[in-house]
Amino acid sequence: MSAAAAAASGGPGHNLDSALWRPMHGDEVAAVTALADRVHPGLPEDQAVFAERLALWPRGCLVLASADDVILGYAVSHPIRRHEPPSLGKLLRSLPDNADSYYLHDVVVAPEARGKGHAEAGVRRLLDEAQAFPIAALISVYGTAPFWHRFGFELTDGVLPAERLAAYGEDARYMLRPNPSAIPG
Repeated sequence: MSAAAAAASGGPGHNLDSALWRPMHGDEVAAVTALADRVHPGLPEDQAVFAERLALWPRGCLVLASADDVILGYAVSHPIRRHEPPSLGKLLRSLPDNADSYYLHDVVVAPEARGKGHAEAGVRRLLDEAQAFPIAALISVYGTAPFWHRFGFELTDGVLPAERLAAYGEDARYMLRPNPSAIPG
């Protein structure tokens, strides 16, 4: 079974405890897309979106890989201008030169790998990267705002117009986290 097929099917009994976050490679984008389709069926994004984010900001793209290299999770993040998160499924073409925020586009752990601290470890890696920016931002979906609140993200109702969040679902919430120790650029 290919890594993409194993990820799409949930994988055949991999050692989930030993899975580790590491940089994403270009040949893993298909497996990442398959996992995204499985976990986010109502929030479709083409493989081109993940490939572009990896090309534009590789250090913000991670995978959670089992010891036998099956993709059990992924994280995608990149710089943005404050209050300008990208639209769902849209290509960026480039990153803004005057980015002043760090956007956590997505953090996913496959259902069979949850409950082992992997999500927290992935978020912490992204927040380390975010320290170069005064603000970290994300759009919470599926009622996950309490999860993000544990990492210091706060709801910002009204900052983005409702129509801007509509593609992400009824419960989508724009959240921000100040980085008081941001490294001056």
